[in-house]
Formats: sequence, C-alpha cells, structure tokens
Amino acid sequence: MSFLCNHDAQWLERDPTGKKFVSWSHKGVSKFHETDIVRTAATAPRIPPTRLALHHFDVNYSLQLKDLWPSVRAGLLCEQKYGALLNNFSPVDHVAQELELLNATDFVSEASKKAQRSQRGVAVEEVGRGESRSQEGSGKGRTVMQAETMMQAEMSPLLHASISSNIKCYTFPRGDITRFRPARPDALGLLDYYLMDAASLLPVLALNVQPDDFVLDLCAAPGGKTLALLQTGVCGHLAANDISVSRTKRLHQILHSYVPKEIRESVSVTSYDGRDWGQLEGGTFHKVLVDVPCTTDRHSVMEEDNNIFHKRRTKERQMLPMLQLQLLMAGILATKPGGEVVYSTCSLSPLQNEYVIERAVEIAEAQFSISIHVEDLSHFQTLFQDTFSFFSDCRLGELVLPHLTANFGPMYFCKLRRM
Repeated sequence: MSFLCNHDAQWLERDPTGKKFVSWSHKGVSKFHETDIVRTAATAPRIPPTRLALHHFDVNYSLQLKDLWPSVRAGLLCEQKYGALLNNFSPVDHVAQELELLNATDFVSEASKKAQRSQRGVAVEEVGRGESRSQEGSGKGRTVMQAETMMQAEMSPLLHASISSNIKCYTFPRGDITRFRPARPDALGLLDYYLMDAASLLPVLALNVQPDDFVLDLCAAPGGKTLALLQTGVCGHLAANDISVSRTKRLHQILHSYVPKEIRESVSVTSYDGRDWGQLEGGTFHKVLVDVPCTTDRHSVMEEDNNIFHKRRTKERQMLPMLQLQLLMAGILATKPGGEVVYSTCSLSPLQNEYVIERAVEIAEAQFSISIHVEDLSHFQTLFQDTFSFFSDCRLGELVLPHLTANFGPMYFCKLRRM
C-alpha cells in the first residue's frame, strides 16, 4: 500500500514487516517508524494564506467573471501598476514636465478634456436638431427651443462627470511597465508626489467635493485618499478617521510628508470605531467616503504578512460583509439630507460590493425611513477607459479589473445620495 505525504511530496510504502515505512524522494531513501508519521504531520507547514486566497478566488471569481477571470487572475499575480498623485502643496510644474518627458500623462486631465469635447459635440448636435424642429416656428420660439436643447446637452451624465481639475495623477500608457522614481522633497521638505494605485482616485473623483463641503473620510488610513481629498483644495472641513491607532500614525506621517502645517492642523484626525460615527456626528457632512476594510484581493494573493486568509483570521474574513454594512450605514447616517456617500473596496467580491449596497439601501428605508438613491456612474467607463479596464456587468456602481496592460485595481466604488 502506498500514499503521498503532502508536506514533502514523498512516496511512502510499508516494508515487508508492516511496521515501518520506506520513503523515496530526490534526497534518497529513508526509513522511519509509523509513529514518526504522526509527528511529521503535526509539524508539517500549513498551506500559505496566499494559496488559500487564490483557491478561494478561483472557485468564486471564475463564476462571477467567467471568461475574464484568467486575465484578471494573471493581473493579480503580477506587479501592480502605480500612478503619481502630484502634490499641489509643492511646486509641481517641473515635476509634471519631467513625467511628460517620460511619456506619462495626467489621466484626470485627459478625462476632463474628453468630457469637454463630448460636451461641445452633444451641444452642437442638440442645437442642430432643435433648429430643424423649429424651422417653421417664430424667431422667439426658435430661441427658446435652442436654449432647451442646450440645457438637455448640459444635463448629460457624461458632462456631469466628477472630475476635479485640481487633482493631477500621472500614469504610463497601457502596456508600459515603467516604474516611477521615488518621491523627492522640495525646499520645504514636502514630497513632490504620492505613489498609489491610480484606481484608488476614482472614489475620490466620484465624491465630487464642492467648495466648502464638510467631508468625512470614515476609514482613512493609510492616507492616500485623504491626501487626494486635500488636493482638491476645496474642502471646507475634512475629518479623517480610522479605528486603528497604528494605521492612524501612518496617516499622520503621510500628512506630515505632503501637507503644510497650517493645512495639516485643519484636518481632524481621530481613531473612533467608524461604526459609531452616525451617533457621534449624525447628519453633519455633505460628502462621506467609506473605503471599508475588505479582502484586499491583490494583497491576499501576493503577501503573507497581515493576510486575511490566514487560518486564524477565518472568522474575521467571514464577518467582513457585516462590518462593511455597518460602516456604510454609519456613513449614511453621518450625511446631511441631500448629501452623498461613496462606498469603495479593493475587492472583486459581489458579497462585499453590490450586496452591501443593496442591503444598506433596504435598512436605511426600513429602520431609519431614509430614502437612498444609487447614482449612475457609467460615465466613468467612458471617461477613463483609456486608463482602466472596467467590468461591464457590474449591477451597481463600477468595478475596475486588473489587466496585464493596465494593472490597476481591483477597485469597486458606488455613489449613494441621501434623499
């Protein structure tokens, strides 16, 4: 009788006495007692959490993404692509010129230009239709109809794309795997740019912060999205919260490295349990970003440290959708009527994405009599398709898929309006 010993891939057979095992491997032949099998099994290395994560994703995401999964899987297992978020608190003109010489482009600016071209095209088209419909009308009637068609053009969702001209983030073209140099300090010691997954900017752009808005970043650490919110230059007040004290220290370090003291001191940094925020400051904010803890899919298949697929964190992982729902509800309750919430994860899982959104909408209505409208963000696909690969079958919100030629994400984001 023979069997495979998983921990070292050796074939084992009982010797003629039936009391010992003989093993064959590339290292040679060895003999040991049957009791040694138990001892060996007890000390065998456990399956790495990265392998557990990949198996979990293979089972679940292959059903969700179907034919797309092999390419997404390859992207997850390859080096991530980054963007360089320019620091507006540091002189950036020479940095932008340096990056452009390397063939990097500001993807936010490019999307803004695309929106402007679309606006002009739609306006011309609609005015032309209006003129043809009003040829038999009076001059006054024609003017009114032209004004109405111009207004319809301006109301196009694409033209209301959430693009802040103040945010500048450079990326290399599709297929270009050039790495950015490390950030450098200016004369005042502030670093010139922040390297991040460029897809992480999309939730900030979707939030569409307006001048003097009170903004809450509910799960702010390590600080990339908080820094991006500050780059808009229009926050009336910014509260950055994270339950983890150690991660909040990292947030402080980011602010200290990129933001002048007078701006830095205006940011309220706290370490509360975000699930309680609705009770602490309910109905206070115009805009709330809820970037929740998740399975961090790319990290889970690449890094052993702090991996949520470790055996000891199984229950924590299983409870993630409940935690995410509680945080989103706290974000909704912290928002003023008419205010907006953007929910985001770096996971492909619909259980952590669309299902959390659907449940939050139901609970807001049933338990708090709050009506929630899920905003249409489909124009993001049109505006940013040159930079990111989007999942076309996302039921609510938008999902950026990793792809070898544009290896950003995953990043899910969905915008809610409190009615």
